[in-house]
Amino acid sequence: MDKVNYLTTQNKEIGLIHANYQKFAFRRHYHLDFHIGLVTSGQQKFFYQGGNHTIGQGQVVIMPPDELHDGSSIHNDGYQVRVFSIDPKWFSELADLKSENDQVQFSQLIISNPTLFQHMVRVHQALGTNNLSQLAKDCLPYEGFELLFRHYGAIQQKNTLPLGNQSISTLKDYLMENLAQPVKLEELSQLCELSPTQFQRHFKAKVGLTPYAWLSRLRLECGFKLLKNGVSGTEVAHQIGFYDQAHFSKAFKASYGISPSKI
Repeated sequence: MDKVNYLTTQNKEIGLIHANYQKFAFRRHYHLDFHIGLVTSGQQKFFYQGGNHTIGQGQVVIMPPDELHDGSSIHNDGYQVRVFSIDPKWFSELADLKSENDQVQFSQLIISNPTLFQHMVRVHQALGTNNLSQLAKDCLPYEGFELLFRHYGAIQQKNTLPLGNQSISTLKDYLMENLAQPVKLEELSQLCELSPTQFQRHFKAKVGLTPYAWLSRLRLECGFKLLKNGVSGTEVAHQIGFYDQAHFSKAFKASYGISPSKI
């Protein structure tokens, strides 16, 4: 039976997921945040950067922002996972980046390190409880992720994906400012100085999704953040461009395996 719990922490830039996935399968999607998964039982298979991967009990998987992937259980009895959802800006502060052109990266997609795994599980458990003082909760994330970053973290320049005379990141910024608006293909293609046909072809080749599917996911990711901040489902649907709350709720549950009211 699928069971998903999304938990908040004292730090709004860090969210927690504790889940048991059995039948639910993630279609190809991306996140705006880093997702660091700790598989506590079972095995998961997923597609990432053109290849198929498998992760099992005791391993850590680090999924960077904006990277297309999917995910499902290998066996019928499912898998259990603890996940950290971390805003890239928080990792940038941890790494003390000096330039806006730099970003945090990790050297391995899948990490097999029992000491690190147990350490990260303890951090996840601690952040999800109310038994710590306020100061301890404030300090714990920095102490908890320092071990991960010290052994596997790196700083490198941001990769720019060109799209016509713009970039994917510029296009994302534009769409973030117009989430509630009915965006037209012609509008996006003109922004990049491409024909609509060229835009669709180049966009899918670079990103792996159609412009419509990519924008739909962007809206859901932004909607997720609004829900975490206490905004009602009706207002979220309005702010991110869904026709009504019912359409938003259906799309949200299909993507996250849980209804918006459970966030």
